[in-house]
Amino acid sequence: MASSDATATSKKGGRGKSKTKSVSRSSKAGLQFPVGRIARFLKAGRYAQRVGSGSPVYLSAVLEYLAAEVLELAGNAARDNKKTRIIPRHIQLAVRNDEELGKLMGSVTIANGGVLPNIHQNLLPKKVAGKGKGEIGSVSQEF
Repeated sequence: MASSDATATSKKGGRGKSKTKSVSRSSKAGLQFPVGRIARFLKAGRYAQRVGSGSPVYLSAVLEYLAAEVLELAGNAARDNKKTRIIPRHIQLAVRNDEELGKLMGSVTIANGGVLPNIHQNLLPKKVAGKGKGEIGSVSQEF
């Protein structure tokens, strides 16, 4: 009985055509990013006269990898700050603390990202080793 049900649903169109469920190119490639949409953007952008079938798949994979990398580091930054939601500050900290992502996104401004916490060495207080020994440098404003 199960075999007749399968044939009845597959021969819906008549005339011997078997209607199978369409499978997206993203799922064929094992990706989350949309391969078809990226192919459409590549064609509409007129970057070249023709777009090969493998190029949107490759570009989707690269974009998905970069997004996963940034999100993983931003999630770690959010967890370090005891937060459960990623905000632009966490993305900024993640990108700027990673050497390769910092080089890739060196000229990128992240809105509401802030800056890395950094105090210049000259602004830090000097370490006083022999306090109370009447050092020459400790007499600052006595004339």
